[in-house]
Amino acid sequence: MGFTDFAAAAGLNTLNSFLETRSYIVGFSPSQADVAVYKAISSAPDAEKYPHAARWYSHIATYLEEFSSLPGDASLPFTTYGPEVATETPAAAPSAAEAEEDDEEVDLFGSDDEEEDEAKAELTRKRLEEYNAKKAAKGPKPAAKSIVTMDVKPWDDETDMKQLEANVRAIEQDGLVWGASSLIAVGFGIKKLQINLVVEDDKVSLEDLQNKIEEDEDHVQSTDIAAMQKL
Repeated sequence: MGFTDFAAAAGLNTLNSFLETRSYIVGFSPSQADVAVYKAISSAPDAEKYPHAARWYSHIATYLEEFSSLPGDASLPFTTYGPEVATETPAAAPSAAEAEEDDEEVDLFGSDDEEEDEAKAELTRKRLEEYNAKKAAKGPKPAAKSIVTMDVKPWDDETDMKQLEANVRAIEQDGLVWGASSLIAVGFGIKKLQINLVVEDDKVSLEDLQNKIEEDEDHVQSTDIAAMQKL
């Protein structure tokens, strides 16, 4: 029947059951089959509801930068794989002696081989280290920034707006850059200062910045964020 839509619980249940006794979708190493199924899942499965699918998903994620080089046919859809779908040429039937030997090695209680588990854990750890090393080699990501338009409102029409703006621009801190400004009429001869600024999100709290501006009680009645967008 193959895998179905993973957006539904039934699809993830099928995947979780399928991976209960498997490390990969096909065979014993990652392939394009794993890539196709991984890409068909919108986000990591819930580890409590789907522990086997979540374990597989986390492991395959360590191969993200190697997806294109993994073996297999990258054109096949994820529905090609799954329960009752033949994805490999069946191996020749074992001889009677081999079958008997295999029967002697079968763990009827389904217990995991501790050495195999340790080897898988070590491989996963190694893959994560390699992935993190590649990310570090690319250098740090640029700082997240926002461009903000702020309204600074005076007490009345007699407020010295030049001094108000000078006091605002006198506020300096790392990650803050003041931009263009203008005076906007709000009625009864009162004008507000509308000023643009660029902030680094991790360094500047807009709430703290507004509090600093409003400390100028002789000129500033209140402040508002008129607009904001990420750069």
